[in-house]
Amino acid sequence: MRFLKSAALAAAVLAVSLTSSLADTFKLAVTDVEGLERLQVEWGPFKEALETATDHTFEFFPVTSRTAAAEALRAKRVDFVVTGPAEYIVINKLTEARPLIGLGRPDYFCAIVVRADSGFTRPADLKGKKVAFGDIGSTSNMLCPMQLMADYGVDPVKDIDKLHTSRNIAHEALKKGDVAAIGINHNSWLGTRNKDDSVPNGFFRVIARSGDLPNDMIMVGAHVDPAVAQSLREAILAAILQHEENDKYSGMDLVAIEDGAYDLVRSMYTTAGFPQYDKFIGE
Repeated sequence: MRFLKSAALAAAVLAVSLTSSLADTFKLAVTDVEGLERLQVEWGPFKEALETATDHTFEFFPVTSRTAAAEALRAKRVDFVVTGPAEYIVINKLTEARPLIGLGRPDYFCAIVVRADSGFTRPADLKGKKVAFGDIGSTSNMLCPMQLMADYGVDPVKDIDKLHTSRNIAHEALKKGDVAAIGINHNSWLGTRNKDDSVPNGFFRVIARSGDLPNDMIMVGAHVDPAVAQSLREAILAAILQHEENDKYSGMDLVAIEDGAYDLVRSMYTTAGFPQYDKFIGE
């Protein structure tokens, strides 16, 4: 989950002045950012924009892990959490926290990448081969590419030799032929690929890609007054609809979302061998 660009654009959108009659103070956590200093640097503008748009006060609540975020929600020590699709599935199951608003992301999909000279042209060719995936539990770097392989008839649990590593290490391993393929967030991998001038254009081939993934989101705790949560949601959406340059935020904005859109991610958990989705993979 990476929100920096979404957060910056969302902050600009939310700068429209909208206020509520009663101001409250809420705690806000971000699941993939550790430490108050990083929260303030990466999410300070977003928090300030929320306060301007809604007339509520938001205070950062640092968490050390996804589990810590869920526990804080369950204990009512945090009210809102910014998180990704995979984290949402578990947090929703453990705490009954619900999605408030979606954070749109451009080109948010996963892909299976091989070397162009490998002879692999379809996922089925990877049976029995070593495939590298990203962070354990990541929507776009693990769950999505595993589901993508399953969609093409490859059981990611039984049919391949899988390993998990960072994006840069996976890229180097594929380049050297240490792995047959990588399953990865395509847009993030392109950033790594475009910085690598040690191999020519056309050195890699994408043999499968997913559809666009469900959005990251702001979740609201089950303990927060539904009327307050709804008014905040409507204020945020109104800010988008009234913004005269709304078209520039197409594909990366704040959007209304429903739980059913995340059934796709629930299926990914099942495919990866975690059908209960009641705990975070790797924690």
